[in-house]
Amino acid sequence: MSKKPTRLEDLAQRAGVSVSTASRALNDSPSVNMRTKQAIWKLARELDYPFRRHMPAGPIGAKATISIVVPRPQGRDTRLSDPFFFELLTGVGDAARERECDVHISHVAPASYDDLHMAMTTHRAEGVIFVGQSNLHGAFNRLAETEKRFVVWGAELPEQRYCSVGSDNVTGGRRATQHLIRLGREKIVFLGQSEAPEVMQRFRGYRDALLSAGLQADDDLVIPSHFDIESAEASVEALIKNGVPFDGIVAASDVLAFGALRALQLAGVSVPGDVSVVGYDNVSFARYAHPALTTVDQDMVAAGRLMLSKLLDFRGPQARRSERLATDLIIRESCGG
Repeated sequence: MSKKPTRLEDLAQRAGVSVSTASRALNDSPSVNMRTKQAIWKLARELDYPFRRHMPAGPIGAKATISIVVPRPQGRDTRLSDPFFFELLTGVGDAARERECDVHISHVAPASYDDLHMAMTTHRAEGVIFVGQSNLHGAFNRLAETEKRFVVWGAELPEQRYCSVGSDNVTGGRRATQHLIRLGREKIVFLGQSEAPEVMQRFRGYRDALLSAGLQADDDLVIPSHFDIESAEASVEALIKNGVPFDGIVAASDVLAFGALRALQLAGVSVPGDVSVVGYDNVSFARYAHPALTTVDQDMVAAGRLMLSKLLDFRGPQARRSERLATDLIIRESCGG
């Protein structure tokens, strides 16, 4: 016998409110307080109530809506002008278009568990993609105890109880460094803020490659930098002015690599004659840099499809399983071989 569908009257009764209040809450009316809305939206999901029909009609009637939320602070700059964000958004957007879904970019920038919880309970999207873990690993673990409708773009970390999708950062960092070593580079800089989970793993790959090649891991060559061109340029400029010898740079992102290239060129340092540079991300601008940037590619199309599938298709333990995407080293002019 088929299950009797939940009516608006049933939902209102379970929530302990009037039918009109339940209806206004489903329509996100400002006349209903936020706590009541959250309770009714949660109950509607639990009872499989088709509340999407109460939502304002969009231009094409999407089959689902996915919300993208960018935590703060994180290894990457939270500004949406970061080229990597566009690459990720394109991957998710293309996957959503294939699935006839809408994508919503939230203005919310969570910095705590309460912020994450609010981001999950004050919307009516079918799922949420959080871009980056920042320092919220523990908060995401706590959120996973009650919420299953989210996936995080980021690293896979010890004792993780939530689903994350991201590239194999350790292998990516190792391959970038090994390439410079094969070119005969021995004093290789790591450029990036290694406190960020993804960058920390790229740094581990960098150190592994140096140690495997019998090269010393020199703390003077580990250069912190925020994820913007100006910060990277200033960091490399200071390295040159201080007379620290180096012949290669592994940058934790393409944006950092762009800043490094600018600093080297302004100082009259030949790239790749004197210094070879490798980035990470393979953003669209990388091939148009001067010289064109060697970089580690992350497959954003595959990432978008996988994250959408995690949110829309899977149920049970499989939905919680984190997955790593393979990386590929794209060799261009900035390495000279």
